[in-house]
Amino acid sequence: MVQKYINGYCRLLGALMVLSLAAMVLMVFGNVVMRYGFNSGITLSEELSRWLFVWMTFMGAVVALNERAHLGTDSLISRLPVAGQKACLGLSLLLMLFICWLIFQGSLEQTKINWGSTSAVMETSMGYFYASGVVFAVLGAPVLLLNLWRLLSGQMAESELIGIRESDDMPHGDPHP
Repeated sequence: MVQKYINGYCRLLGALMVLSLAAMVLMVFGNVVMRYGFNSGITLSEELSRWLFVWMTFMGAVVALNERAHLGTDSLISRLPVAGQKACLGLSLLLMLFICWLIFQGSLEQTKINWGSTSAVMETSMGYFYASGVVFAVLGAPVLLLNLWRLLSGQMAESELIGIRESDDMPHGDPHP
């Protein structure tokens, strides 16, 4: 049930990332054409593209967290017994929750500090820029909590204990027997 909601907001984040990337490409390409073709440009596009990139990065981090698509290595973990794999996964989830808390606290403080400051070109509150970290922490923590709950309640399959997955392009199994 909870996973259904998490998947839903991850689909929404995916759509927002596509829109952000499309807007960034259009703005940057349009600015290049205007600079070289017409000796002018839109100054707003540079700053807005930078903001969209930061927001898109944090949204992508939440989606990757849900899909367990972050980079990792399993050379040690795969050699551990199941109990060791569970302990390592539990510890890593707790550490990631702690990091989410730190990002939340820091981003919230930066949002408060910079709320009265405006950006140079768009003249929009810089608080919106730093709020991206708050949104990441608020949306990422439920993913981690659900995985921790599944681990502690025994609902997680042994195949899920190793927190990375192989690339679709790579052959399955050990390439060096």
